[in-house]
Amino acid sequence: MNYTSGTREAEVVVIGAGQAGLAAAFHLRRLGYAPDQDFVVLDHAPRPGGAWQFRWPTLTYGRVHGMHALPGMELTGADPGRPSAEVIGNYFTTYEETFGLRVHRPVHVTAVRKEGAEPGDRLLVKSSEGMYAARALVNATGTWDRPFWPHFPGQERFRGRLLHTAGYRGPQEFAGQRVVVVGGGTSAVQHLMEIAEVAADTAWVTRRPPAFREGPFDEERGRAAVALVEDRVRQGLPPRSVVSVTGLPMTDAMRRARERGVLVRRPMFDRITEDGVRWADGSAYPADAILLATGFRPVIDHLAPLRLRDPGGGIRMDGTRTVRDPRVHLVGYGPSASTIGANRAGRAAARDIRELLEREPVAV
Repeated sequence: MNYTSGTREAEVVVIGAGQAGLAAAFHLRRLGYAPDQDFVVLDHAPRPGGAWQFRWPTLTYGRVHGMHALPGMELTGADPGRPSAEVIGNYFTTYEETFGLRVHRPVHVTAVRKEGAEPGDRLLVKSSEGMYAARALVNATGTWDRPFWPHFPGQERFRGRLLHTAGYRGPQEFAGQRVVVVGGGTSAVQHLMEIAEVAADTAWVTRRPPAFREGPFDEERGRAAVALVEDRVRQGLPPRSVVSVTGLPMTDAMRRARERGVLVRRPMFDRITEDGVRWADGSAYPADAILLATGFRPVIDHLAPLRLRDPGGGIRMDGTRTVRDPRVHLVGYGPSASTIGANRAGRAAARDIRELLEREPVAV
């Protein structure tokens, strides 16, 4: 083995300590692997909480959509009026301590490459903490650090504020303003409804008519939605989020917002002007701010040296394994990019990795 000086060996490296990474770490530990000896968890965030720690203060725990507890420990007694960043951050902190997961943070992973092509060769994980040589990798880096910024003609001339959900800190900064909210997902609707309470006026713009969902989202609907995303990653196509195929759950608050004229969708504008947006038919909307609730993309650039992508632009998957390198597992990616999906993927990845480690020879 031709490691550089200071390279540390581990059976498994887990990158990311959000829901998916902690679920994988929990199941690895449950299978008998020791934290900081057999596996190491690297997280770039300054503290526990995954992407939740960066959510806006007005997203209280009671307004969180579809948060499932981590495996092995329920989240109980939380005040629904407290910010979700605090509630879930404290929960993650307690979880890491309870199970002794010993997350290394803040550690930034810059690249993962192959040591060689021989049986038993390891994956080399380059990080701000140094180099790790692993027999298997769990990538659980999520999407929060890669907000999707679509480009619109004329946006560089806009004299107002153009921001993304990732930089949203609550409605108070839009008091008295005219605001355009772009996006058809849950976050866009949440932003729109709370901004409308303080803004002079709002406009809601989406590329496609939003699909509202009436009635409960039962297990059968959930399986069907996940299957659609799974089919894309099996084909090596870029994943769509599970939320994008489930539709928007219609709530009483949303019905009231629609009655007040807030939740009324407009088609996508043609361009951004100096003082707002303009449609192809010549109609315009003057705006002080444009908020892009346009989603996020998977954070996987550090995996580029492994050449995992297919011609379709995505990474072909078999369960949580990448087809091009079965040592590499993606959790919280594609069909597992929900909290309950992340839990299941973490368990599946841990079990598959145990089989791999027991089957593959160790390089000496």
